[in-house]
Amino acid sequence: MRKIYVFDTTLRDGEQSPGVSLTTEEKVEIALQLQKLGIDRIEAGFAAASPGEIESIRAVSRQVKHATLLSLARCHMKDIDAVVEALREAEDPCLHLVLATSPIHREHKLHMDKAKILETAASAIRYGRKFFSKVEFSAEDASRTEIDFLCEVTKMAIDAGASVVNLPDTVGFATPEQFGNMFKTIKASVPGIEKIQLSTHCHDDLGMATANTLAAIANGVDQFEGTINGIGERAGNTCLEEVALALETRSDYYGAKTSLNLSEIYRTSRMVSKLTGMSVPGNKAIVGANAFAHESGIHQDGMLKNRSTYEIITPETIGASSSKLVLGKHSGRHAFKEKLIDLGYELHEEQLNIAFAKFKVLADRKKNILSEDIRALLDENLADGPKPFTLDNIQVSYGNKTMPTAAVRIMMENGDVVEEAAVGNGSVDAVYQAIAKATGITAELEDYTIHSVTQGTDAQGEVHVVLRQGEVSASGRGVSTDIIEASAKAYLEAMNRLISRQDREQRREGNIVIY
Repeated sequence: MRKIYVFDTTLRDGEQSPGVSLTTEEKVEIALQLQKLGIDRIEAGFAAASPGEIESIRAVSRQVKHATLLSLARCHMKDIDAVVEALREAEDPCLHLVLATSPIHREHKLHMDKAKILETAASAIRYGRKFFSKVEFSAEDASRTEIDFLCEVTKMAIDAGASVVNLPDTVGFATPEQFGNMFKTIKASVPGIEKIQLSTHCHDDLGMATANTLAAIANGVDQFEGTINGIGERAGNTCLEEVALALETRSDYYGAKTSLNLSEIYRTSRMVSKLTGMSVPGNKAIVGANAFAHESGIHQDGMLKNRSTYEIITPETIGASSSKLVLGKHSGRHAFKEKLIDLGYELHEEQLNIAFAKFKVLADRKKNILSEDIRALLDENLADGPKPFTLDNIQVSYGNKTMPTAAVRIMMENGDVVEEAAVGNGSVDAVYQAIAKATGITAELEDYTIHSVTQGTDAQGEVHVVLRQGEVSASGRGVSTDIIEASAKAYLEAMNRLISRQDREQRREGNIVIY
């Protein structure tokens, strides 16, 4: 069975999703979970973006010991030098270089002819090899590049010392047949192709990222690049979990598999959703809430007779078992800790104390606690560190013939407490108006969505919001059995992220490259 290497770019390309801004601590948390998932190569960021980005990559480098760590760089010496600095402490570092090759990019973005492209890329690869034993070169917009020139570019990268050559479908333009044939031609036409690994990186603009990635693998690609939940620029990247499960389920066809620990997929998906503030659609393949739901009578009848009639993978495969927890308001700390271990969570003492306290509060509100309730509770930020704003108390008065009124008490980072009240068009609007008055920050609410974590009238509700100030946006997520409280939590989390993102944007130097 051929091994397919998995390159995760959630921390780089995924973070380019509108409204997403991860702190250094959050990047480290995700990177450690990616390591637990069994990711072969983790792209930790774009070092040349800012000094803060270098520090984030460094922090990831200190923690991750069982995966290759990469940072993206343009074919400029200063970008490469930034990667050298960022990955100085990495156990297994790799430089990732990118340069566009398609006619439209050569003419309108780079103002370079083919010869200059080859010269610039070769020079950058050779310079990078002075510092790194591993160099990956990506030909941005490869799917819209002339096939003859793409063969030249690939040979140049091999001769210059690249160990991986990545040919992306940068704007999701390719079709599976076309994309597969591109790699088939490259494999058959480029001398020395056996010396390197071929890789692909697809975007989902036309909804074909997974199909194109699988077509590339079927035609000899050794590595694919993607993100957890498919997050990323515009319509996003290849969904890493979709490709991994397709290879696992249809190994009879592809003759290839990843070495991922598939039982960590669901937990990784939840973590990324929580930390980025981007909810996973219910109908999302593999990790969506409805991925294993069967409502049709015919389907239910088949499932009762034999699960394989309509279920080609099981929830247990990805670690998404929804069995009930034998825990309640009288359960002790030891039983709670053992259940967390059973669900795959390993918390240090302080986190366990915070989680147990939250569990007790939930147990007072909700009679039947399911695995999903515990996961949602654990997905909330367990860090007890300072934040610009923290919700301390909320009070809402509402009637269908009266003006909704909300009062909030907000804890400031310096320890001060601010109380404000406001009216609004509805209860949530009143809460948001009160928070804006208390914090002194106004922002445009771009998106507001609600879905239930589990079933029943006492189910926890999960709220996702996106806030915008000028060109900067940020998302937040809140969970509670009270949807008003969940809405307030989500709004404040988004506001905290907005402040963090604005600080980062002010320090940012240059533009982040996408490919």
